[in-house]
Amino acid sequence: MTPAQSAAPGSSQPALLQHPPLQSINDFVVKFANVNGSGSASANELFAKSILRMGVPVSPRNIFPSNIQGLPTWYEVRVCEAGWLGRRGGVDMMVAMNPQTWDTDIAEIEPGGYLFYDSSKPLPKSKFRDDIQVLGVPLTEICNATYSDPRQRQLFKNIMYVGALSALLDVDVPSIEALIAEQYKGKEKLLKPNIEALHLGRDWVLRHLPCPIGLRVRKADAVGDRIFVEGNAAAALGCVYGGATVCAWYPITPSSSLAEAFQKYCQKFRVDPETGENRYAIIQAEDEIASIGMVVGAGWNGARAFTATSGPGVSLMNEFIGLAYFAEIPITIIDVQRGGPSTGMPTRTQQSDILAAAYASHGDTKHILLLPEDPHECFAFSADALDLADRLQTPVFVMTDLDIGMNQRLCAPFAWDDSRTYDRGKVLSREDLEAGKEFARYKDIDGDGIPYRTYPGTHPEKGAYFTRGTSRNPQAQYSERGADYVYNMQRLLQKFDTARGLVPQPIVSRADVPARHGAIHYGSTSPAMQEAIERLHGQTIALDTMRLRAFPFPDSVRAFIDAHESVFVVEQNRDGQLRTLLINEFGIDPARLIAVLHYDGTPITARFIADAIAARIRPAHQQDKVA
Repeated sequence: MTPAQSAAPGSSQPALLQHPPLQSINDFVVKFANVNGSGSASANELFAKSILRMGVPVSPRNIFPSNIQGLPTWYEVRVCEAGWLGRRGGVDMMVAMNPQTWDTDIAEIEPGGYLFYDSSKPLPKSKFRDDIQVLGVPLTEICNATYSDPRQRQLFKNIMYVGALSALLDVDVPSIEALIAEQYKGKEKLLKPNIEALHLGRDWVLRHLPCPIGLRVRKADAVGDRIFVEGNAAAALGCVYGGATVCAWYPITPSSSLAEAFQKYCQKFRVDPETGENRYAIIQAEDEIASIGMVVGAGWNGARAFTATSGPGVSLMNEFIGLAYFAEIPITIIDVQRGGPSTGMPTRTQQSDILAAAYASHGDTKHILLLPEDPHECFAFSADALDLADRLQTPVFVMTDLDIGMNQRLCAPFAWDDSRTYDRGKVLSREDLEAGKEFARYKDIDGDGIPYRTYPGTHPEKGAYFTRGTSRNPQAQYSERGADYVYNMQRLLQKFDTARGLVPQPIVSRADVPARHGAIHYGSTSPAMQEAIERLHGQTIALDTMRLRAFPFPDSVRAFIDAHESVFVVEQNRDGQLRTLLINEFGIDPARLIAVLHYDGTPITARFIADAIAARIRPAHQQDKVA
């Protein structure tokens, strides 16, 4: 059988394909279509990590339903030696293991791509396409002949298809075996059967199908010292390093694993080695309202405290967030965003809470938002958020999302300076008070909008004040005088302005030639945006880009916008929330900010960004030529 031919389903004769098979080394996309609860997740992850062990970067994404078992689930692995980590779009090989989604799964395959499926049950020719390669392996038949236990048949079938793919794609078998050995270390009874299942699938394919196919993995050295980690785990570790000792939370997808990871790390790093006492408090509250209330109470008492939630949780927390803002209590909120509004799409990604978080609570509020692009920044920004909350005495949001939080991503290793000390901000000690240092809880002494505070119990006579969510004068005494209220609100604005120089600054990338157009992006759009720039460069379109990393926006953001005829704002929501925030904060003519919006719940792709920008720029270039 030649590479351009494939056995027609139900026939022993080869059929000529209408499209030549795809040929690519270390640059393709494999997508697994499974049933949720079938045990496929660990096998799919095994496949991705085995390629990573070969020195080839991978970027996997788990696409799962909002249920425990029974509905379709997908796992998409981008293999890319060039290092692009954004979702590419399109599928080069579909591992179709779910009859429920067969038709839509087959439709996703690129012309010339490959279909891998369980051929134990014959399917009519109408269920296939004549422009793809069909690779059938009778997985169920082999499992039924080998195993008697129904659960073993299901679980080992997953390992068998990993073995089959290793032969078809030329994946290094020792790498897979090493990963299995690590997974079942100390469980030798499970190790041997998994290795046997791996080779059952691999050996059958080597005997019956041409190997390898046009898509191949070849050993490389393109991973370097990067680590492979989920954003939620990274943020949790950042909270530990940043000094958090209190976490109050209520389970909500996609943030729950962050609190669970924090507990795991605290059990390792926050237990007194001599007494065995825990030096942390993790509380699963009865709801999001209770959890944020506990965090506010802990922050008022001097502890570094945070909660992890998502959009619906932020909605419920608004009143307490407003209290923390107005009473000036440091808290950190890690918002792992998902599709909304209401319950929305709990297991799909979006950047949907930007406006809700920036102006959370009623009345005039503005909150600091940190916008990490990957797990490395999730680690760094979570630690920074705890410092900023103390320094500024205010709520600080870390705005990650499901794509970063619940997917493993290659990123730079975490770094921590052991000489770093926690920035507690303006806190008066007992000695300060006894020395006669002036204390008025809500008075701006230094001109930065940030008052001094004391911890509860600092002094038996001095430094006490009444914490309230109602208006007061600089001495924390209740007041409804307009002048007192205006003074306080203006001071809070001054504090917000001070934050501009403290938050992570934007990162600008310039085109090789002067660019008339710019693009602003943030967070999980970053990997796709980087690749889109290369695509546009290939079309001779020059584009400067700025990646925002925080709100409030520094003055450099306004300067970047002013330096270009038009600026594309790339984000993953329907209403252009970041664009609205830019217009609102800077008073910019809306016509100068062009929205590039993606909000179907899947991560944005480089193809989508490049096509959207090119479609707007090309007509303008054509008009210039005519003129």
